[in-house]
Amino acid sequence: MTTKETTVKDQVRQFVTEELAAAKGVTVVSDDESLIENGVVDSLGIFRLVTFLEENFGVKIGDEEISAENLQSVNMIEQLVLSKGKK
Repeated sequence: MTTKETTVKDQVRQFVTEELAAAKGVTVVSDDESLIENGVVDSLGIFRLVTFLEENFGVKIGDEEISAENLQSVNMIEQLVLSKGKK
């Protein structure tokens, strides 16, 4: 695992935990837990998360990529960001 991958995951986890989960009273989020099913990410949270990813990682996430599958967990979000960076 490279430093870039760790950094992406760490930043995504930190954003999700501090900006989205904390507001819902959730203090710990595992990397593979479903953020939508556990109520951490709602429709506003998805918008904030996509904005965060685009601004912090310089990627463009198309409407068709904003899906429950792609934004399901910290691990899936990391994969989405890394796949965008390789194009």
